[in-house]
Amino acid sequence: MEDMTVRGARIWASSFLKEYQREERVAELMLMHILGVSRSEFLAMQRDELPRDQYDTFVEWVSEHAKTGKPLEHFTGVTEFYSRDFLVNEHVLIPRPETEELIEALLQKLDNPETFVDLGTGSGIIAVTLKQAWPEASVYATDISEEALAVAKKNSTELEADVQFFQGDFLKPILEKGLEPDVVVSNPPYIPYSKRDQLSSTVMHDPEQALFADDDGLAAYQQITEQVLQLPTRPELVAFEIGHDQGETVPRLIHQQDPNASIQVIKDINGKNRIVLWE
Repeated sequence: MEDMTVRGARIWASSFLKEYQREERVAELMLMHILGVSRSEFLAMQRDELPRDQYDTFVEWVSEHAKTGKPLEHFTGVTEFYSRDFLVNEHVLIPRPETEELIEALLQKLDNPETFVDLGTGSGIIAVTLKQAWPEASVYATDISEEALAVAKKNSTELEADVQFFQGDFLKPILEKGLEPDVVVSNPPYIPYSKRDQLSSTVMHDPEQALFADDDGLAAYQQITEQVLQLPTRPELVAFEIGHDQGETVPRLIHQQDPNASIQVIKDINGKNRIVLWE
Protein backbone atom coordinates (compact mmCIF):
# COMPACT_ATOMS: atom_id res chain seq x y z
CA MET A 1 0.00 0.00 0.00
CA GLU A 2 1.82 3.09 -1.24
CA ASP A 3 -0.84 5.72 -0.50
CA MET A 4 -0.85 6.09 3.30
CA THR A 5 -3.78 8.48 3.41
CA VAL A 6 -7.05 7.37 4.96
CA ARG A 7 -8.59 7.18 1.48
CA GLY A 8 -5.66 5.16 0.15
CA ALA A 9 -5.98 2.72 3.04
CA ARG A 10 -9.69 2.28 2.34
CA ILE A 11 -9.11 1.58 -1.36
CA TRP A 12 -6.37 -0.96 -0.64
CA ALA A 13 -8.39 -2.75 2.04
CA SER A 14 -11.52 -2.90 -0.10
CA SER A 15 -9.63 -4.55 -2.93
CA PHE A 16 -7.77 -6.91 -0.59
CA LEU A 17 -10.92 -8.10 1.21
CA LYS A 18 -12.79 -8.51 -2.06
CA GLU A 19 -10.04 -10.83 -3.24
CA TYR A 20 -10.67 -13.03 -0.19
CA GLN A 21 -14.47 -12.72 -0.53
CA ARG A 22 -14.84 -10.85 2.76
CA GLU A 23 -17.24 -8.03 3.56
CA GLU A 24 -15.49 -4.83 2.46
CA ARG A 25 -17.17 -2.58 5.05
CA VAL A 26 -15.33 -4.40 7.85
CA ALA A 27 -12.16 -2.53 6.90
CA GLU A 28 -13.88 0.84 7.24
CA LEU A 29 -15.12 -0.07 10.73
CA MET A 30 -11.65 -1.27 11.68
CA LEU A 31 -10.05 1.96 10.55
CA MET A 32 -12.64 4.09 12.36
CA HIS A 33 -11.87 2.17 15.55
CA ILE A 34 -8.10 2.50 15.13
CA LEU A 35 -8.45 6.24 14.52
CA GLY A 36 -11.00 6.64 17.33
CA VAL A 37 -13.39 8.70 15.22
CA SER A 38 -17.07 8.81 14.33
CA ARG A 39 -18.25 8.10 10.79
CA SER A 40 -18.74 11.81 10.01
CA GLU A 41 -15.22 12.59 11.27
CA PHE A 42 -13.89 9.65 9.30
CA LEU A 43 -15.43 10.89 6.06
CA ALA A 44 -13.95 14.35 6.63
CA MET A 45 -10.37 13.08 7.00
CA GLN A 46 -9.98 11.06 3.80
CA ARG A 47 -6.96 13.06 2.62
CA ASP A 48 -5.20 12.90 6.00
CA GLU A 49 -2.10 10.76 6.22
CA LEU A 50 -2.17 7.76 8.53
CA PRO A 51 0.50 7.72 11.26
CA ARG A 52 2.86 4.79 10.77
CA ASP A 53 1.72 2.84 13.85
CA GLN A 54 -1.95 3.10 12.89
CA TYR A 55 -1.09 2.19 9.31
CA ASP A 56 0.73 -0.95 10.45
CA THR A 57 -2.09 -1.97 12.78
CA PHE A 58 -4.66 -1.53 10.03
CA VAL A 59 -2.70 -3.62 7.53
CA GLU A 60 -2.23 -6.33 10.16
CA TRP A 61 -5.94 -6.43 11.09
CA VAL A 62 -7.20 -6.45 7.51
CA SER A 63 -4.75 -9.16 6.48
CA GLU A 64 -5.64 -11.43 9.41
CA HIS A 65 -9.38 -10.95 8.90
CA ALA A 66 -9.07 -11.72 5.20
CA LYS A 67 -7.06 -14.88 5.72
CA THR A 68 -8.69 -16.34 8.85
CA GLY A 69 -12.15 -14.78 9.14
CA LYS A 70 -11.36 -13.46 12.63
CA PRO A 71 -14.34 -11.20 13.36
CA LEU A 72 -14.16 -7.43 13.68
CA GLU A 73 -15.18 -7.61 17.34
CA HIS A 74 -12.18 -9.75 18.24
CA PHE A 75 -9.91 -6.98 16.97
CA THR A 76 -11.76 -4.09 18.60
CA GLY A 77 -12.78 -5.95 21.77
CA VAL A 78 -16.18 -4.30 21.73
CA THR A 79 -19.58 -4.69 20.11
CA GLU A 80 -22.83 -2.72 20.16
CA PHE A 81 -26.00 -4.30 21.48
CA TYR A 82 -29.21 -2.42 22.13
CA SER A 83 -27.37 0.92 21.73
CA ARG A 84 -24.76 0.05 24.36
CA ASP A 85 -21.13 -0.95 23.94
CA PHE A 86 -20.23 -4.34 25.41
CA LEU A 87 -16.80 -5.86 25.89
CA VAL A 88 -16.30 -9.15 24.03
CA ASN A 89 -13.49 -11.60 23.38
CA GLU A 90 -12.87 -15.12 22.10
CA HIS A 91 -14.57 -16.63 25.17
CA VAL A 92 -18.06 -15.29 24.38
CA LEU A 93 -20.53 -15.39 21.52
CA ILE A 94 -20.56 -12.22 19.42
CA PRO A 95 -24.14 -10.90 19.78
CA ARG A 96 -26.40 -11.12 16.71
CA PRO A 97 -28.92 -8.37 15.87
CA GLU A 98 -31.74 -10.93 16.17
CA THR A 99 -31.16 -11.17 19.91
CA GLU A 100 -32.26 -7.55 20.25
CA GLU A 101 -35.67 -8.76 19.07
CA LEU A 102 -35.79 -11.10 22.06
CA ILE A 103 -35.45 -8.04 24.30
CA GLU A 104 -38.21 -6.29 22.33
CA ALA A 105 -40.52 -9.29 22.77
CA LEU A 106 -40.01 -9.17 26.54
CA LEU A 107 -40.61 -5.42 26.67
CA GLN A 108 -43.94 -5.89 24.90
CA LYS A 109 -44.97 -8.91 26.95
CA LEU A 110 -44.02 -8.01 30.51
CA ASP A 111 -45.16 -5.36 32.98
CA ASN A 112 -43.19 -5.37 36.22
CA PRO A 113 -41.53 -8.72 36.81
CA GLU A 114 -39.53 -8.90 40.01
CA THR A 115 -36.91 -11.50 39.10
CA PHE A 116 -35.16 -12.47 35.86
CA VAL A 117 -32.61 -15.18 35.18
CA ASP A 118 -30.54 -15.27 31.99
CA LEU A 119 -29.16 -18.73 31.20
CA GLY A 120 -25.90 -19.09 29.29
CA THR A 121 -25.30 -15.38 29.64
CA GLY A 122 -22.00 -15.22 27.71
CA SER A 123 -20.95 -11.56 27.60
CA GLY A 124 -23.97 -10.64 29.71
CA ILE A 125 -25.75 -8.68 27.00
CA ILE A 126 -29.23 -9.97 27.83
CA ALA A 127 -28.89 -9.78 31.61
CA VAL A 128 -27.42 -6.27 31.57
CA THR A 129 -30.01 -5.02 29.08
CA LEU A 130 -32.84 -6.47 31.18
CA LYS A 131 -31.49 -4.75 34.29
CA GLN A 132 -31.34 -1.46 32.40
CA ALA A 133 -34.93 -1.93 31.22
CA TRP A 134 -36.26 -2.98 34.64
CA PRO A 135 -33.96 -1.30 37.21
CA GLU A 136 -36.07 -2.42 40.18
CA ALA A 137 -35.97 -6.10 39.21
CA SER A 138 -33.47 -8.63 40.55
CA VAL A 139 -31.46 -10.06 37.66
CA TYR A 140 -29.43 -13.25 37.88
CA ALA A 141 -27.30 -14.81 35.16
CA THR A 142 -25.54 -18.15 34.78
CA ASP A 143 -22.88 -19.59 32.53
CA ILE A 144 -20.84 -22.77 32.64
CA SER A 145 -17.76 -20.88 31.40
CA GLU A 146 -15.66 -19.08 34.00
CA GLU A 147 -14.01 -17.05 31.22
CA ALA A 148 -17.39 -15.93 29.87
CA LEU A 149 -18.56 -14.89 33.34
CA ALA A 150 -15.44 -12.74 33.74
CA VAL A 151 -16.46 -10.81 30.61
CA ALA A 152 -20.09 -10.54 31.75
CA LYS A 153 -19.05 -9.19 35.14
CA LYS A 154 -16.89 -6.52 33.49
CA ASN A 155 -19.82 -5.46 31.33
CA SER A 156 -22.19 -5.26 34.28
CA THR A 157 -19.66 -3.08 36.13
CA GLU A 158 -18.91 -0.85 33.13
CA LEU A 159 -22.61 -0.33 32.40
CA GLU A 160 -23.58 0.01 36.08
CA ALA A 161 -26.06 -2.87 35.97
CA ASP A 162 -26.39 -4.78 39.24
CA VAL A 163 -26.54 -8.37 37.99
CA GLN A 164 -25.68 -11.40 40.15
CA PHE A 165 -23.69 -14.06 38.31
CA PHE A 166 -23.37 -17.78 39.07
CA GLN A 167 -21.23 -20.41 37.42
CA GLY A 168 -23.13 -23.54 36.47
CA ASP A 169 -25.13 -25.40 33.87
CA PHE A 170 -28.19 -23.30 32.96
CA LEU A 171 -30.69 -23.33 35.89
CA LYS A 172 -28.66 -25.60 38.15
CA PRO A 173 -27.22 -22.79 40.34
CA ILE A 174 -30.66 -21.19 40.59
CA LEU A 175 -32.22 -24.48 41.71
CA GLU A 176 -29.45 -25.02 44.25
CA LYS A 177 -30.06 -21.59 45.77
CA GLY A 178 -33.84 -22.05 45.86
CA LEU A 179 -34.49 -18.93 43.80
CA GLU A 180 -37.86 -18.49 42.09
CA PRO A 181 -37.52 -16.34 38.96
CA ASP A 182 -40.55 -14.74 37.37
CA VAL A 183 -38.90 -14.80 33.95
CA VAL A 184 -36.36 -17.22 32.50
CA VAL A 185 -34.54 -16.07 29.36
CA SER A 186 -31.99 -17.92 27.24
CA ASN A 187 -30.20 -17.78 23.93
CA PRO A 188 -28.64 -21.24 24.25
CA PRO A 189 -26.48 -23.14 21.78
CA TYR A 190 -28.80 -24.50 19.09
CA ILE A 191 -26.78 -25.35 15.99
CA PRO A 192 -26.60 -29.08 15.19
CA TYR A 193 -23.06 -30.43 14.90
CA SER A 194 -24.05 -31.71 11.46
CA LYS A 195 -24.17 -28.10 10.23
CA ARG A 196 -20.65 -27.23 11.35
CA ASP A 197 -19.31 -27.29 7.77
CA GLN A 198 -21.99 -24.83 6.64
CA LEU A 199 -20.87 -22.04 8.97
CA SER A 200 -18.60 -19.22 7.88
CA SER A 201 -15.06 -19.04 9.22
CA THR A 202 -16.03 -15.82 11.02
CA VAL A 203 -18.78 -17.54 13.03
CA MET A 204 -16.43 -20.41 13.85
CA HIS A 205 -14.32 -18.02 15.93
CA ASP A 206 -17.12 -18.05 18.53
CA PRO A 207 -16.67 -20.59 21.36
CA GLU A 208 -17.94 -24.01 20.30
CA GLN A 209 -19.98 -24.56 23.45
CA ALA A 210 -21.94 -21.38 22.69
CA LEU A 211 -22.81 -22.55 19.17
CA PHE A 212 -23.43 -26.30 19.03
CA ALA A 213 -25.81 -28.68 20.80
CA ASP A 214 -26.47 -32.39 20.64
CA ASP A 215 -29.79 -33.97 19.64
CA ASP A 216 -29.98 -32.03 16.38
CA GLY A 217 -29.49 -28.75 18.22
CA LEU A 218 -32.22 -29.36 20.82
CA ALA A 219 -30.22 -30.62 23.81
CA ALA A 220 -30.06 -27.27 25.61
CA TYR A 221 -33.80 -26.65 25.24
CA GLN A 222 -34.51 -30.14 26.60
CA GLN A 223 -32.27 -29.57 29.61
CA ILE A 224 -33.63 -26.11 30.39
CA THR A 225 -37.24 -27.29 30.04
CA GLU A 226 -36.61 -30.11 32.51
CA GLN A 227 -34.95 -27.67 34.92
CA VAL A 228 -37.78 -25.13 34.65
CA LEU A 229 -40.25 -27.80 35.72
CA GLN A 230 -38.12 -28.44 38.82
CA LEU A 231 -38.44 -24.86 40.07
CA PRO A 232 -40.51 -24.44 43.27
CA THR A 233 -42.80 -22.00 41.46
CA ARG A 234 -43.44 -21.93 37.73
CA PRO A 235 -42.10 -18.80 36.03
CA GLU A 236 -44.50 -16.30 34.55
CA LEU A 237 -42.64 -16.60 31.27
CA VAL A 238 -39.82 -18.57 29.66
CA ALA A 239 -38.32 -16.94 26.56
CA PHE A 240 -35.97 -18.71 24.17
CA GLU A 241 -34.12 -17.56 21.11
CA ILE A 242 -34.23 -20.40 18.56
CA GLY A 243 -32.78 -21.35 15.21
CA HIS A 244 -34.92 -20.35 12.22
CA ASP A 245 -35.80 -24.02 11.55
CA GLN A 246 -36.78 -24.82 15.16
CA GLY A 247 -40.19 -23.12 15.23
CA GLU A 248 -41.93 -26.49 15.46
CA THR A 249 -39.37 -28.70 17.19
CA VAL A 250 -38.82 -26.52 20.29
CA PRO A 251 -42.55 -26.04 21.03
CA ARG A 252 -43.08 -29.79 20.51
CA LEU A 253 -40.30 -30.52 22.98
CA ILE A 254 -41.86 -28.20 25.57
CA HIS A 255 -45.32 -29.69 25.08
CA GLN A 256 -43.92 -33.17 25.69
CA GLN A 257 -42.87 -32.00 29.16
CA ASP A 258 -45.73 -29.54 29.78
CA PRO A 259 -48.83 -30.55 27.79
CA ASN A 260 -50.79 -27.50 28.95
CA ALA A 261 -48.11 -24.98 27.99
CA SER A 262 -49.18 -21.84 26.15
CA ILE A 263 -46.56 -21.25 23.47
CA GLN A 264 -46.07 -18.40 21.03
CA VAL A 265 -43.53 -18.43 18.20
CA ILE A 266 -42.37 -14.99 17.04
CA LYS A 267 -40.69 -14.25 13.72
CA ASP A 268 -37.73 -11.91 13.39
CA ILE A 269 -37.47 -8.88 11.12
CA ASN A 270 -36.51 -11.21 8.26
CA GLY A 271 -39.66 -13.27 8.66
CA LYS A 272 -37.85 -16.27 10.20
CA ASN A 273 -38.90 -18.08 13.36
CA ARG A 274 -36.66 -16.66 16.11
CA ILE A 275 -38.33 -16.54 19.54
CA VAL A 276 -40.40 -18.97 21.59
CA LEU A 277 -42.43 -17.65 24.51
CA TRP A 278 -43.64 -20.31 26.97
CA GLU A 279 -46.26 -19.41 29.57
